[in-house]
Amino acid sequence: MYLGDLTGSGRMDMLVVQPDGGIDDRYVPHQVEAMTAYSLEGKILWQVGEPSDHPGGPGSDYPVQIYDIDGDGYNEVLCVMEKQFFILDGKTGEKKSSYPLPSEEAHDCIIIANLSGNSFPQDIILKDRYHQMWALDKDFERLWTHKGNIGHYPWVFDFDGDGYDEVMAGYDLVNAKGEKLWSCQPLDDHADCIWVGKVEPDSKKHQIVIGGSVTVMYDHRGQELWRYEGSVESQHISLGKFRDDYPGLQVAGLDRIIRGDREDTGKDGLFLLDLQGKEIWKEDRDSNGWLTIMETIRNWDDQALDYILAYRRGGGVNPTIYDGYMQPVVTFPVDGYVAYGDLIGNGYDSVIIYDQDYAYVYASQPFSLHPIEDRPIKQSKRLYSVTLYPGGEYEKE
Repeated sequence: MYLGDLTGSGRMDMLVVQPDGGIDDRYVPHQVEAMTAYSLEGKILWQVGEPSDHPGGPGSDYPVQIYDIDGDGYNEVLCVMEKQFFILDGKTGEKKSSYPLPSEEAHDCIIIANLSGNSFPQDIILKDRYHQMWALDKDFERLWTHKGNIGHYPWVFDFDGDGYDEVMAGYDLVNAKGEKLWSCQPLDDHADCIWVGKVEPDSKKHQIVIGGSVTVMYDHRGQELWRYEGSVESQHISLGKFRDDYPGLQVAGLDRIIRGDREDTGKDGLFLLDLQGKEIWKEDRDSNGWLTIMETIRNWDDQALDYILAYRRGGGVNPTIYDGYMQPVVTFPVDGYVAYGDLIGNGYDSVIIYDQDYAYVYASQPFSLHPIEDRPIKQSKRLYSVTLYPGGEYEKE
């Protein structure tokens, strides 16, 4: 499920996506087979493709994003379908344009960047599973390509403030021209997720925190500041101000301690680090499950501190919001995958839990689903950078 104001009504809509797939293909999808747009009340707005009773599963990212790529104030849906790159009208699902892929393998995910120095991001980065990415301008002309250990979802950010994004492509930082500036050394495996923020208090520059074989923090010039090796595989990390008894930001993470052969076997555990990479706590769960997805949720209620949202926990543990002490703030009454965001522009994030049959909308307090303002909601960077391996950036609000 993807969230975005597709209709321009001033509130979010839900886009439910089905990918292709196959029993023998571990890393699917490669493209989108069908999409259905719903209102928050569950009314079908439009549908493209032919929905299947047996679609592909979440073995890797879906090549889909919701974003206003042409700057007209209304969102489009960007996706890979029929082995092409499609731009669809968010209001109707009708095709606005399509382009050939730069490679038949360029379908692992979609990253929106500002590599051309435009007034807003209009460039597209496509990649294969692990080794190569292609940068394309707004007319889908190739800008450059880069090969390396690029990880799951490269994160784009303008570190030097010159109006052009750099790309943290796994373990390589690449500038807007595709030139490699520096690499993380030595790190094994690949980057599972990447976060950017001013972790150190009163810092004037942003730091980069990477989860993978270990959790590491670098400054923007490539100097390693610390590494946390108290995990087997830090599959997810995220930044937040989870504790007020520690300076700066903290790093929440998810360690895959024991990989299982099924979703409900194996074992993982959440952990929390301080700004120097020192462990504050680590979960020793008494249930199975090794495929948890976790990320920061900042605006659930009126509390000043951030929370940790964790789902796909397995072992009978439903999606849960935790505080910085690993105490549950709310455990939701249903299980499923999760999407979250400010649905109507009221400043609070709502959590949508969805399964094969229903989408359940939860909030910290009751509110009407009527939009606050009668104008389109601008898509946030988090919501146009959707990935199974949530990366992000943390700025003070």
